[in-house]
Amino acid sequence: MDKATSNTETGWTIKLGDGPVVGTAIHSGTDVGEACRSLISLSDPDRLREEDPFTERFIADFPTQIVVHRSRFQVDLNRARDAAVYLSPDQSWGLKVWREPPAEQVVEESLSFHDAFYSELKRVLAGIEKRHGRFVLIDVHSYNHRRDGPDASPTSRDLAPDINIGTSSMDRERWAPVVDAFIETLRGQRLNGEPIDVRENVSFQGKGEQTRFVHANFPENGCAIAVEFKKIFMDEWSGKPDWGVVDQLRAALASTVPVLESALRAMR
Repeated sequence: MDKATSNTETGWTIKLGDGPVVGTAIHSGTDVGEACRSLISLSDPDRLREEDPFTERFIADFPTQIVVHRSRFQVDLNRARDAAVYLSPDQSWGLKVWREPPAEQVVEESLSFHDAFYSELKRVLAGIEKRHGRFVLIDVHSYNHRRDGPDASPTSRDLAPDINIGTSSMDRERWAPVVDAFIETLRGQRLNGEPIDVRENVSFQGKGEQTRFVHANFPENGCAIAVEFKKIFMDEWSGKPDWGVVDQLRAALASTVPVLESALRAMR
């Protein structure tokens, strides 16, 4: 049932496909609404460094895809509503986001985006639940590992796997057949001829709002897995992608779709 819906006013694109597997890239966007653009003090490169560019490409082979175009610096959909607008640097990696505190109207407009997105997400997932029963949502993000500068040593590999799987908000035992199959499939892929380092709850634990929302609203049938790709697919300081690595990671993630579908069927 391939059907794409795009709404520039609401700031996301949804492609509905046939199957119980959904891919989302809710931090891939860089757009900032006109009312906020002149108020944000960060340069585009500084914003890009903390956004998740190119993550929409990792889910390009998923049956259903949800891509958000709005920047997390206007409203962060992976934070709870009361923390979704970064009002102080301690919410945003020490960065001062606003030239001056945004007016209440600006904040409320951003929060209305948060409300609208989660209302639409619930509608889409309810439809998938009705058609397929259980479903899996793969919540794709990326993370920096060269925070001290482009020429400094990267974060130790002990603390920074190539792919971090976050599962803390789910009933891990209940969804073990699905999550374990997902992890093992990714570990079976290779990147530039080498095994991909895939670990669970190391640098991130999957505590974001989207996975919490899925598990709260679909406690019997919804499994949401947070996936953080280390930015080995791009230069996090210049923003330049390595398209060869992007394509390999996209293929690795695509290989999990039939495995996830099979694992879901086996749970019935």
